[in-house]
Amino acid sequence: MSMSEEEIRKAHVGAPTRLDGQVTLVDHDPAWPRHYAVTAAAVRDALGEVAVEHVGSTSVPGLPAKPILDVLLCLDDPADESAYVPALAPLGFALHIREPEWYEHRVLKREAGPMPVNLHVLPTDCEEVRRMLAFRDRLRSDERDRELYAATKRELAGRTWAYVQNYADAKSEVVEAVLARALAT
Repeated sequence: MSMSEEEIRKAHVGAPTRLDGQVTLVDHDPAWPRHYAVTAAAVRDALGEVAVEHVGSTSVPGLPAKPILDVLLCLDDPADESAYVPALAPLGFALHIREPEWYEHRVLKREAGPMPVNLHVLPTDCEEVRRMLAFRDRLRSDERDRELYAATKRELAGRTWAYVQNYADAKSEVVEAVLARALAT
């Protein structure tokens, strides 16, 4: 499903950042798991024992990615922003996206530090959590699907996009095909 410009604007806290260009992909960096571990530990120090997962392309060895960590934080109620947003602010995280109609999804971003981070917040028992982890695990374990996804990412990254979300939406058909195979096993 593709998001319209109006939907992109509505989801953002403040104005969304326009890309108006190509998406930058880099080869997998073996330091990414370490950056994730440091980030996850800091989030747990701030919030207590919460579920935190490394997701997105930086979590898959051998996969090219935008040089931004995607981290998944699972909470009972992402809509209760006062329970976690203020605690994460000292770590440099700020709320950027609020999508109450899609599993109460929130995204906090951290631009500073050794590596930028998109912290996705979803409910613990959410179907999308299961999908994200199944997709990640399939790409980690299946070379053919990893190569298919990498080729798709490279081809699409070379196009011009108004927003990064448009690039993400363009990958949907391949993501759904990989995910169908992941969930069938």
